[in-house]
Amino acid sequence: METTVQAALTGIRVLDLSSVVFGPLASQVLADYGAEVIKIEPPAGDSTRHTGPAVEPGMAAMFMGTNRSKKSVVLDLKQQQSRQALHALLATADVFMHSMRPQKLAPLGLDPATLRERYPRLVYAGLHGFGEDGPYAGMPAYDDVIQGMSGLADLMERQTGEARYLPTIAADKTCALVAAHAVLAALFQRERSGHGCFVEVPMYETMVGFNLVEHFYGMHFSPALSGAGYPRVMAPWRKPYRTLDGHVCMMPYTDAHWQRFFAAVGQPQLALDARFASQASRTAHIAELLETAGEHVALHGTQHWLDTCQRLEIPAAPVARMDDLPADPHLQATEFFVPLQDAAMGTVHLPRSSVRMDGRQAPMGMPPRLGEHTAALLAQAGWSAERIAGLQITQQET
Repeated sequence: METTVQAALTGIRVLDLSSVVFGPLASQVLADYGAEVIKIEPPAGDSTRHTGPAVEPGMAAMFMGTNRSKKSVVLDLKQQQSRQALHALLATADVFMHSMRPQKLAPLGLDPATLRERYPRLVYAGLHGFGEDGPYAGMPAYDDVIQGMSGLADLMERQTGEARYLPTIAADKTCALVAAHAVLAALFQRERSGHGCFVEVPMYETMVGFNLVEHFYGMHFSPALSGAGYPRVMAPWRKPYRTLDGHVCMMPYTDAHWQRFFAAVGQPQLALDARFASQASRTAHIAELLETAGEHVALHGTQHWLDTCQRLEIPAAPVARMDDLPADPHLQATEFFVPLQDAAMGTVHLPRSSVRMDGRQAPMGMPPRLGEHTAALLAQAGWSAERIAGLQITQQET
């Protein structure tokens, strides 16, 4: 008889007061591992409920992408009754997450000191723009702002000649993953100590650290051996190679890769060229190397290079269009896009988490309608039907 296997975070309850992408994506990761995530929303709901195409008002594309498998409770925290309702839920919670500016928390009684004293086992996660002990503390932070401050826009200017943002919300999404693993670490620590803790995840410091993994470069040393910036990834020629009929993503990297590549294009002597003969010299002359390779790649079609690289054991792939990803044979075979049936919206497709444990994932649920679970969860917390009804009337009037 097959034993039922619980998801990793079964039994963990998360209250998430965050909005937009940073916090909601972090709590969605926890939901993917089996946590019960309760999204606390104001009466107007998360703004992403109205961002992008939608079949149903309040269930727009951006909201769908960061709120699967959650529950929604509507509370107007300016009202005393709503704050009491939040505490009823906090008494049952393992994790409390928010993305409000810290100076707004004390008037609501939601500052770390107050909640940790009242709920000693609570893991309190503050998703901030900036660390609280620096001069930027409390400043508003959005993805574009953090991309600019952390060096991403500078990297784009070094490579393309124009300061630009990455065409993805890189800061929000990267910081969300860091927040999720920080909460997991805090929960693990609680299992050993018996006490919760305050987890601070500042976007600015997180993204500076993210960028400097490779780009601190010679500045690791005293005196600095170079300025910041890893030359290989900043070179203007670092992009998909243009072929006769399109593009190919091809990456000869090791000495053996380049020797095989130069032999295949009839230029074996280039592998002995002092500029290209070693990893260190190729890094120093990366622009020349990529330009030289690009000239040869342009002489043949994409399929030629895919076949050649497979034969030479050089990593290569075609450039995929995002619209074509649902038809990708690998993603289809791994059932990456999950169809869910909804009574009102019909079939909805959601990308699943990439992580499996023993080949399994927690069941995936629809993103919640605004306030869908308010009454049920407050009743579960001991509130009477009359008290819940009064709370809902207050919310409708505000």
